[in-house]
Amino acid sequence: MKRKSTESAGAYRLDDIAGFLLRKAYQRASGNLMRRIGEHDLTPMQFSVLVRLRERGQVSQNELGRLAAMDPPTAHGVVRRLKARHLIDANPDPADKRLVLLSLTPVGAELIERLVPMAEASNVETLAVLSEAEQRTLIDLLRRIG
Repeated sequence: MKRKSTESAGAYRLDDIAGFLLRKAYQRASGNLMRRIGEHDLTPMQFSVLVRLRERGQVSQNELGRLAAMDPPTAHGVVRRLKARHLIDANPDPADKRLVLLSLTPVGAELIERLVPMAEASNVETLAVLSEAEQRTLIDLLRRIG
C-alpha cells in the first residue's frame, strides 16, 4: 500500500536546503583546490593546517584544531601525517613544558609559500560565477554561519 506524502514533506526540496548546497559548494571548491595542489599529496585539511601555522607561527595542537575547524581526533591524525612528512615540528612550550607547540619546518614553510598562489587561483575559480559584490556577500554570510 502506497503512503501519501504529507503536505510539508512534499514542500521539502533538497535543492533548497542550506546543508546540501553548502556540501555541493564545498565539493566544487575542494575539487578546484585539489586539481592545483593534489600533486603535492596534501588534503584540503592538511593544506588548511599549514596555512594556519603560516599565519600564527607556533600554536598548540588543540588551538590548531580549533583554528582549522577540526575535531581533536582529526587534528591528531593530520598533525601526525604532517610531522611524518617533516612539514611541521613539535616542540615544548618554553613557558609551560607540558604544552607542545607546533610550527612549520623550513620544508613546510617553503611548500606552503609555493601552494598559496595555487589556492588563491582556486578560490578565484570557485567564485567566478559570482559578481565581486556577490563574492563579498557570500564570504560574509559564510563567516556568520560558521
